[in-house]
Amino acid sequence: MDIPEHIRRLSQAPLVLEIWQYLDEVLADILAEAILIQQIPAPTFRELVRANHVLSRFGACNLADTGIDALNNAYGRMPGLDSSAPALLISAHTDTVFGEGVDLKVNRTEDGRIHGPGLGDNSLGVAGLIALADILRQFRIQPRMDIWFLANSREEGLGDLGGIRAFYEAHCAHLGSAVVLEGLALGQIYTSGIAVRRLHIQCHAEGGHSWQHFGRPSAIHSLVRLGARLTALEVPRTPRTTFNIGLIQGGQSINSLAAEAGFHLDMRSETSDALATLEAQVMDILAECRASEPVEFEVTVVGDRPAGSVSIDHDLVRTAQAVLHSLDITPSFKTGSTDANLLLSRGLPTVTIGLTRGDNAHRLDEYIEVEPLRVGLQQIILLALALSGWQPEAG
Repeated sequence: MDIPEHIRRLSQAPLVLEIWQYLDEVLADILAEAILIQQIPAPTFRELVRANHVLSRFGACNLADTGIDALNNAYGRMPGLDSSAPALLISAHTDTVFGEGVDLKVNRTEDGRIHGPGLGDNSLGVAGLIALADILRQFRIQPRMDIWFLANSREEGLGDLGGIRAFYEAHCAHLGSAVVLEGLALGQIYTSGIAVRRLHIQCHAEGGHSWQHFGRPSAIHSLVRLGARLTALEVPRTPRTTFNIGLIQGGQSINSLAAEAGFHLDMRSETSDALATLEAQVMDILAECRASEPVEFEVTVVGDRPAGSVSIDHDLVRTAQAVLHSLDITPSFKTGSTDANLLLSRGLPTVTIGLTRGDNAHRLDEYIEVEPLRVGLQQIILLALALSGWQPEAG
């Protein structure tokens, strides 16, 4: 890909080259900030302490209109030269899949990795968001339009994108495009959000003693029979469609017939139609189990992430692609499930990008690679400058 002249000029501007030198000085501090954020427990729905930390950082960056809303979103605005122009939103989610009792110990290894639960997903993304705001302030860069910085809640699990949804509904009239930051997946540009549907299926039975009342229905027995039938479902490879029973609970003791049991079913697809077909199959099996099992089944929708996409020919995507090429990274286009789902479904042009490489997200041995972080930060700085209309002085 030929790098557009305006991106080439931007990347070689004297002030931008000064920022690159500054990055070398503060890279260790940005990593330390990411670890500090990672050390603050922030399970979905309990992000307030982490949000307060981010809010203090936003205040130090002199952002305007800072605050925390009722859903634990921390936000602030960098005023542009023309605040009537559609604003740029840059976001990173604060919540994590790990509960408050998880050991958040961080380990550095000789191969240049840092291991820590939630470090890449998404403490580093939040640290990058703060670093971007601070660097723009330090170098007195004023964008053409406003930039909103959002550290949003409720991206993971049963959060159902509640944080980004609330912010969008409050500010949609003023937004023109968005960039979602994730700590991992450097070099990937997510342009499509897959459709996700999540069900909580509960089973209710009479219960009783495992010896005295043997033969009575057990909620667990009926539930696992349902689950076994669901796991035998065949789903299409194209469009890619998946399902997973991720949580299961029930019963009160080993020697009791379970009166209550339930599981959470996660269903995903690249298209809404394929997802609807999968859900219809699930409901058909459930109807058959209702007819054959002497128990009651109850279904509750606990997640509904809409699908959406932005064309790879859109200026936003082309700019993100050109920025990576200018940094000698060949980008790849991906689909996934992030906060961008909600924004794309509402028609807001949005891309999701990563800050470094790493792996094992949602596992205790999650890790990030240190060496690629510098270029990942260069990426978000150049992208923010380009999308916000900042122009280097003619020289």
